[in-house]
Amino acid sequence: QVQLVESGGGLVQAGGSLRLACAASGRTFSSYGMGWFRQAPGKEREFVAAIRWSGGTTYYGDFVKGRFAISRDNAKNTVYLQMNSLKPEDTAVYYCAADRFLNSNYVREISEYDFWGQGTQVTVSS
Repeated sequence: QVQLVESGGGLVQAGGSLRLACAASGRTFSSYGMGWFRQAPGKEREFVAAIRWSGGTTYYGDFVKGRFAISRDNAKNTVYLQMNSLKPEDTAVYYCAADRFLNSNYVREISEYDFWGQGTQVTVSS
């Protein structure tokens, strides 16, 4: 069982930056693949980024275009999402997710992930 708690969301102006953090409980955190998703009002939840347990392989949604970076610190049981050059269309609730056997073919699929956090709101003003 893994429990996830996101933090770092808030209000930022367009062009600004935020760093989200996801703290995980459980001694086996380092063996889990981790992902970030987001959901804007009236829209479906979409994939943002994912990272394998070792941190050596990362995946990104097409819209990221080099603006975001996912990383993890297994010693701190934490995964991060650094978001730069934020746009109003990045406004959403951002969710952290964990999967014990992250399959590279399905990292963008919501159904791939077993555990989810409650989300943190990110609002980007124009």
